[in-house]
Amino acid sequence: MKLRVEVHSVGDLPGVARELLAAFPEERFFAFFGKMGVGKTTLIKQLCAALGVEDNVCSPTFAIVNEYRAAEGEPVYHFDFYRLKSLAEAYDLGYEEYFYSGHWCFTEWTEKVEALLPDRYVRVTLDERDGLRTLEARLQEG
Repeated sequence: MKLRVEVHSVGDLPGVARELLAAFPEERFFAFFGKMGVGKTTLIKQLCAALGVEDNVCSPTFAIVNEYRAAEGEPVYHFDFYRLKSLAEAYDLGYEEYFYSGHWCFTEWTEKVEALLPDRYVRVTLDERDGLRTLEARLQEG
């Protein structure tokens, strides 16, 4: 499965979030890739809203991971690996408990922990050119 969406404005994001979740209904791990400022955190906020998270969703830049609750009480883990200096820090964090929990996981700056990703996840790439943002998502297996 592959999804490609053009994002013309921030107002498009609630619909984009719902479309992304609907395109991969069985998946719980979404790994985000894209340059700084392309909108990874903003989209993750909308994904959390679509899941019924009522907490204030913000980037866990300093904490590395924030935990929220979806409408049904299911944990939602939001990671920001921007400040990670080595994979050892991810090991110290106990990443396995989160990554392999079967609960929602949204990761930013995923390239810093790509070697640790599960065998199956949704790779979401955000890009911006000439003011137009695009989202491409595909299932990664193996």
